[in-house]
Amino acid sequence: MEKAEKAPLHFDRAIKVTYAVIGVIGVAYGLTISVISIHLAALSFTKESMGFLASVFALGIVLVSLPAGWVNRKLTPKRTLIGCLVGYAACVLVFPFFGHFPGVATARFFDGAFSVGVWVSCETILLFHADRTHKAFIMSLYAMSIALGYVLGPIIAKVLVPLLGTPAAFVGAAVLALLAAGIAGFGLPLEEISEEHHKEIAPGDEEHIEELPHEAGLSETPLLTVLKRIRTSCFATFAYGYFQASVVIFLPLFLIENKNIAKEKTIYITAFFAAGMLLFSNVAARVGDRFGHLIVMRILALVGACTIASFVLIDQFWLMCLAVFVAGATLATISPVSLALQGVVTRTRDLSRANAFYNAFYAAGMLVGPPLSSVIFAKGSGPAMIYHLSALFFSLTAFTWAYANDDPSWRNRHKRL
Repeated sequence: MEKAEKAPLHFDRAIKVTYAVIGVIGVAYGLTISVISIHLAALSFTKESMGFLASVFALGIVLVSLPAGWVNRKLTPKRTLIGCLVGYAACVLVFPFFGHFPGVATARFFDGAFSVGVWVSCETILLFHADRTHKAFIMSLYAMSIALGYVLGPIIAKVLVPLLGTPAAFVGAAVLALLAAGIAGFGLPLEEISEEHHKEIAPGDEEHIEELPHEAGLSETPLLTVLKRIRTSCFATFAYGYFQASVVIFLPLFLIENKNIAKEKTIYITAFFAAGMLLFSNVAARVGDRFGHLIVMRILALVGACTIASFVLIDQFWLMCLAVFVAGATLATISPVSLALQGVVTRTRDLSRANAFYNAFYAAGMLVGPPLSSVIFAKGSGPAMIYHLSALFFSLTAFTWAYANDDPSWRNRHKRL
């Protein structure tokens, strides 16, 4: 495998500020997620209605992802980020004061809509400022910043909720979102990747991107061309969104019903998955930057698929925890590596639209995963549900083989052979 020539790692101001923003908003997400089911249960919402609200949240992401890319190009990522953070703060602030389903559903929809605006903006800023040989490393720290926020949020909620009730968690999340908006406003430079600046951007490290004949002379890359360039990243994030949304709901049920594992023990499963992600995201990122992102995605998907399938065969709880740790270390680390590949194969002027596509596919996975998994679990069996999740990542493995040439590192290697 050919090694990419490394430039010195440099964190400029925009990257550091974006990490701070996503870390703070990650705590806000952790606060709300940790108490939302308790809050809704206290309002006598049924499990079915809670599941529908999760779909409404994902629908907000799906419908607003592509418009978020357009808004980034028109207003710049910095302005879009600030606006979406303020919008998110408003959503979570009013959420606990709605006691009826239409109001709660509306708040959840716009929660997803403003959240995807935050993600698209942050990812566009990071990929724009990260040099080509460190994109996966930069994006792995982005993923870890969010993950740490998800860890800290529930800890803060355990202090706030007993004293002030569940509404305090949502108010706290709103305050944190406004703090993140202030950090972005005062800390970020005005991004030079707005619509009016596209023609002024120097090619930089884009010479490795082949221009197709129908693109020649165009300042606007066709949407289908953008999607074609990032198809492997989109499939990867769809698979992970599908898996993540499904496994959170149904893996504990599988362990309880099929493995006779005590309900209280299943709480530890999430911790082992997160630990695998936190410990290995950076490792996978460094390997991807050095040897090629797509081949690392392929290896992670293959090992992850085999690991998921092993859930059916494992009976001992400690072995199950180990398997879940490996699943986190492989499947969860695909995300920053796939984002890095996207940054490498996408022109600077197209980053916001590419990131919009990426997040739309992630949300689409979240939207269709739980309903389909529930049908397979109910009509088939727990093992059938596990095997179909495994098959999804075997499909991703095959997809990355079929489109191996989408990775410049792979193309360059074969040109020299």
